[in-house]
Amino acid sequence: MTRPVTMDDLVLTRSIVICCGSGGVGKTTTAAAFALEAARRGRTACVVTIDPARRLANSLGLDDLTNRPTRIEGDWPGDLFALMLDPKGTFDDLVQRYSDTEEQAEVIKLNRIYRNLTGTLSGTQEYMAMEKLYELVEEGGFDLVVVDTPPTRNALDFLDAPRRLTHFLGNRVFQALMKPTRAGLKFMGVAAQALLRTISKVAGADIVHDAVTFFQAFEGMEEGFRIRAARVRELLAQEDTAFILVASPRSDSVEEAVHFAGKLAESEMSVTALVVNRVQPRFARDDQLASLVGAQHDKPGDPLDQLIDNLRGYTAASDREEQATAALVSKIAPAPVYRVPLLNTDVHDVNGLQRIADLLFAGTGPESSPASDPIGSSGVGHPER
Repeated sequence: MTRPVTMDDLVLTRSIVICCGSGGVGKTTTAAAFALEAARRGRTACVVTIDPARRLANSLGLDDLTNRPTRIEGDWPGDLFALMLDPKGTFDDLVQRYSDTEEQAEVIKLNRIYRNLTGTLSGTQEYMAMEKLYELVEEGGFDLVVVDTPPTRNALDFLDAPRRLTHFLGNRVFQALMKPTRAGLKFMGVAAQALLRTISKVAGADIVHDAVTFFQAFEGMEEGFRIRAARVRELLAQEDTAFILVASPRSDSVEEAVHFAGKLAESEMSVTALVVNRVQPRFARDDQLASLVGAQHDKPGDPLDQLIDNLRGYTAASDREEQATAALVSKIAPAPVYRVPLLNTDVHDVNGLQRIADLLFAGTGPESSPASDPIGSSGVGHPER
């Protein structure tokens, strides 16, 4: 029988870890804690957030992060870096990289179509996240890159971005617009001319001129984008890429996670591990609780009655959460499940992250199970098979 994967396996052997989940479930904290643990194990790790919210910087105790890896100082044998994706900055870097001349790069970056594209076009964030992942993995010199994705449905856009970009670059209209000609538009294909006439009627001739200038300025650069997109598709499908699904025991979070697991399976990928965050700790095993309740009935009016009733309430809450996540656990099987308890403080610095890492990576042997050990005495981080 194949030994199930553990968090130790992931943090020590994988080169890419992608954390996915709905908003507000602790995905960013999980991603940062994972990268921090890699640094504590002696690896060089970088955590990158695609989510435009600034939660990653906050969880690392920083005011801000840039589009370049920032070293996070700490007492660990490895190295920890973090960055927050800047789609426009990443796009500018790519233009600079693939332009034949400095003049070509400046023409593109000053073009109105380009400025709107990098600022508002739907999908740009996901395309640039794909490019940043390529850059960090292929050129960054990191042992491990941990990606904190946007909420679930946007994360699916990120995973599909390489395919969509490749398809777009092969579109006949795009190819026609990429062909520069001194004779203007008359030698363009029928589809390209029809598209530009429509745009001209709606937006004006200036926009058409900007569009043609924009596409023609990209001449010769599309191959670089195509090659990188194909490589990212390979990276996402390779064996040492892991997908960690993060959820909370709320019904809406579980539904989103089930949806994501299904979509991932459609793309011939699968959830490597599930982290259920902010779970109600279970302070006693069922047999221990039954024994206490039995003693309570034998000694009515005992001063401990209120405490035993509280314990029963916490246990019932834990049981409800287990029932709420049962469908998700079944969906991602045989991937292991890790539970992080509800803490009494938010994570806002490296010390808090280290506590989360301790919980995730404590006792991660495959023989452990949260059902057999009370969380109150042994901590969290035990996988369920």
